[in-house]
Amino acid sequence: MSSAAESQLIAFSDLEQIREARAIIQDEAAALNELAQRLDTDFCTAAYTLYECTGHIIVTGMGKAGLIGQKIAATLSSTGTPAHFLHPAEAVHGDLGCLRTNDILLVLSNSGETEEICRLLPVVRGMRIPIVAITATHASTLGSQSTVTVSLGRLREAGLHGLAPSTSTTAMLALGDALALVLCRMKGLTPRQFAVFHPSGSLGKQLKRVEEIMRRSGDLRIAPTASTVREVFVSLSKPGRRTGAVILVDADGRLCGLFTDSDLARLMECRRELQLDRPIAEVMTSQPLTVGSETLLSEVVEILSDNKVSELPVVDNDGKPIGLIDITDVIGLMPGETAE
Repeated sequence: MSSAAESQLIAFSDLEQIREARAIIQDEAAALNELAQRLDTDFCTAAYTLYECTGHIIVTGMGKAGLIGQKIAATLSSTGTPAHFLHPAEAVHGDLGCLRTNDILLVLSNSGETEEICRLLPVVRGMRIPIVAITATHASTLGSQSTVTVSLGRLREAGLHGLAPSTSTTAMLALGDALALVLCRMKGLTPRQFAVFHPSGSLGKQLKRVEEIMRRSGDLRIAPTASTVREVFVSLSKPGRRTGAVILVDADGRLCGLFTDSDLARLMECRRELQLDRPIAEVMTSQPLTVGSETLLSEVVEILSDNKVSELPVVDNDGKPIGLIDITDVIGLMPGETAE
């Protein structure tokens, strides 16, 4: 670099960079807020059109809008609405064969004049496939030739020169999320149904049912309430996947109490050694919190965290213990604070 060019460079301090970044984020946030306020019944029409689709939602867009379209297609699929992304340039070279008459084409283009998109429109209309557009205005080629148009409005891209797709793609993404999640609500998608599409990873684990990971009979310590504390801990030693809780049952085998290692430690700390040879019912936690085998792990985590407990007995419809969830089974899903 020449010395003349170097002398023209302006120092860009860390503070200035942060100020610029904040301004960009604030500009995009303001645009999203304006978009939210501007939504009208066109959004409802688009949502109903997608809801009534008996085939697939085929999402298309060129360039950055296409990348946003891929994410929207993934969000639709993961929330129970079958969707695929179709590249508009590839579409006119044979990939239009993926379209069926019961599909819907969801098109993203801020200008509404993208060449590859405009080339598709008459072909898709000729196939009698509904077109839902997300674009700046109804007056564009895309807006005027679509079955339903949801307008983004005229958006100024973020940054000093306002050139790179930024605010417009953020708005497209937010609007796509809104459509996908409103469709969830319209379809009555439940967490259990959602779990079917997310079997792996941390999210998949949260959506598992208790019965899939609970400690079962071979790992449980179950005793009658008439037993003494000493008898329980001497006779119910369990190797392997040991739990720190004793499940106490009545004469009919129904859960009536819980006694944990922490309870034992407190007896010793308070010098109540004589209690060791008394019935465990005197020091147990009566009517402990319980869950059913169909409970989602996300709900279990919330119960453990909110109530500051480390063990949750799992009971059947008759109140009889069939398993136990220990905090160590779900520790990776817990929020910042751990249970006591």
